[in-house]
Amino acid sequence: MGTLSVFLDVPLTETDIPLDVYREDPSPKKVCLGHTGCQTDCPDEAWIPAVVQRVLLQIPQDPTLDHEYLPQLGMTAFTTAAMELLIGKDSHALLENRAGAVQTVGGTGAVWIGAEFLKRWYKPNDSAPATVYISVPQIGNLGCIFHAAGFTDICTYHYWDPVSLTVDTEGLLEELQNAPDGAIVSLHEPAEMGLTPKEWKKVAAVMTEKHLFPFFDIETQGLASGNLDRDAWVLRHFVDNNFELLCAQSFSKIFGLYDEHVGNLIVVTKDNETLIRIHSQMAAQIGMVWFCPSGLGGRVIAIVLRNPALLYEWKQSLKALVKRIMLIREKLKEKLRILGTPGSWEHITTQSGVNSFIGLLPSQVDFLAKRKHIYLLPNGQINICSINSRNLNYVAQSIHEAVLSTTIEDHSQSTWNTDLDYLAKNSIDQVPTRIIFK
Repeated sequence: MGTLSVFLDVPLTETDIPLDVYREDPSPKKVCLGHTGCQTDCPDEAWIPAVVQRVLLQIPQDPTLDHEYLPQLGMTAFTTAAMELLIGKDSHALLENRAGAVQTVGGTGAVWIGAEFLKRWYKPNDSAPATVYISVPQIGNLGCIFHAAGFTDICTYHYWDPVSLTVDTEGLLEELQNAPDGAIVSLHEPAEMGLTPKEWKKVAAVMTEKHLFPFFDIETQGLASGNLDRDAWVLRHFVDNNFELLCAQSFSKIFGLYDEHVGNLIVVTKDNETLIRIHSQMAAQIGMVWFCPSGLGGRVIAIVLRNPALLYEWKQSLKALVKRIMLIREKLKEKLRILGTPGSWEHITTQSGVNSFIGLLPSQVDFLAKRKHIYLLPNGQINICSINSRNLNYVAQSIHEAVLSTTIEDHSQSTWNTDLDYLAKNSIDQVPTRIIFK
């Protein structure tokens, strides 16, 4: 037996995930603006609706639970209620029995099962594999999943202009118009992208013309506007316009079930026969990956969604969280105005939802991490819920100093211009427009 490990050549991967770096930082001033979940006003305290906490306590007392394995496609009570929440109980696709859902291990599991299924069975050009388009902010997360599923032609598209700090609808439409026919387009959190219904109708029209396949990824339904139906409008518009599509649905944030990893993969097809065949293939996939989903999180969600009183209470919790998010946006913008921070900060309140492009340059993000112990994504995106009454002043002051430092401390004017030029060309995630994975 050799003395050296057979894994000697395995390299160490250094983490650049804000939460991981934050946890390792010993500074008492540290702040993580890159939390994946929703936080309360208390630092590092996860937000969980009160109704969910009560149901979690009630379930162990249920004498009917046998803790048997669930079906591979999950609990019907959960998948049906979750699907109705997103596409609507009166959806023609539901009434015609051509929409179905599969319970997955979190929203990531839903994307994974969907990507693997598309790689094997979606052949828009008979033989050539489909091209996948993913928005620039999500290329790091979703791009890896589609790559692991076997896709080799993965491209980015832009919907946010990091220089003007506005939605770039015309640029988005042009990129979709130039996409190859039959390409797969990932649409992550459409309610938070900032397009109006009229603009989304134009996007749908281009995707119809180019035969593009929509793959929605929705993690925070209800947290953009406070209205579940309003946040689902884009998906419902695509369903009503007879698109075949997939939609990865996550419940970690909106139910506070972060460690349960409850997801749902919605499938909308042309007819029931096709749906049955797709479900059979997905069941086979799940059997090879996790055999069947876990039950607790799905049971909690099903109980809440199927009980009118509990559903109402949960909706009120979502609305209260959205009001807090909007208040934080207003306060942060006002703090920066009072400090006299250079630039316009109106985009903070014109955006909606949990996540926000704060409008910082890469050098400013680096300044915050190294000088102020404040961590956020390299593209300048932050989780608004990570800001609370205890760290608001410190975050605002630190952003103010980061902006000033670009021109008067460690960086020259040429560095400022270089950053802007870089963002204009490559958008906000330090990736090329097209990525070919080999």
